[in-house]
Amino acid sequence: MLTHQRIQQLLDTALELSVPIEGYRAAIGGSINEAYLVSLRDGRRLFLKTHRNGSIPGMYAAEFRALELLSEPGHITVPRPLYADEDFLVMEAFEEGVPAYDWQEQVGRGLARLHQATRQKHFGFDTDNYLGQTLQPNTWQEQWILFWQQQRLGYQLELLRGKVSKEDPLVIAVMRLLDALDDVLASDQEPAVLLHGDLWSGNAAANTKGQPVIFDPASYYGHREAELGMMRLFGGFGVHCEAAYQEVWPFQPGFNRRIDVYRLYHQLNHLNLFGGGYYSGCLDTARGLF
Repeated sequence: MLTHQRIQQLLDTALELSVPIEGYRAAIGGSINEAYLVSLRDGRRLFLKTHRNGSIPGMYAAEFRALELLSEPGHITVPRPLYADEDFLVMEAFEEGVPAYDWQEQVGRGLARLHQATRQKHFGFDTDNYLGQTLQPNTWQEQWILFWQQQRLGYQLELLRGKVSKEDPLVIAVMRLLDALDDVLASDQEPAVLLHGDLWSGNAAANTKGQPVIFDPASYYGHREAELGMMRLFGGFGVHCEAAYQEVWPFQPGFNRRIDVYRLYHQLNHLNLFGGGYYSGCLDTARGLF
């Protein structure tokens, strides 16, 4: 656990602050990070993250860049990043409040407008980043299907192959899907947009006005329907959220099947990170695509 002196030293050096710390407390930072909510004597509040078990190269720099990019269009709130190095990420803290009655709809509309505002031609990101503790490759690619084959499903399949036999039913099902991806994603001819990339209920909250705040991104530029893959995996974003999204930017026909492909990526990542409890869900999703 970081000491008061160590946090003060970090903020003085990194942010060139001359304001003393009023106090700090541990906060929720997930399984990877230690996190602290820091109060300064001038009334400002900061959120600080540090790795729990040694540095993960490039993780905080990638998150810093993602937060910058997500905030630029101004359509959905994210914490403003202030500093990142290999060991620390510092951002402005927000005070959590009760979600507004239309919080779900605000999330849907905000995401749709964010996606519309960030359209571009190429898929990938400025740097590789992490989905949990899994490296997420983001080499720029002009073709979405190739990007998804090589840097998403194919990458997760290679991780899985190191843990199971060649005849494993899930390996066979994912290989079949990869071979058929041209057909499964054929109608998804859309531009790349900036995705949060890891948007589940634990990475979203409300501020004191009840408005959505999203955080802990694993961003890249991809097809917008891929955002729904994680949003549907653990719930927290329901039909009202998706309906509000489609009021702004409707999905193309066949989107539910494609979203299942994107959901499988996150299921495989959880299987590779946490083990067999996710196996049957992965297999059901992969087989259900045919």
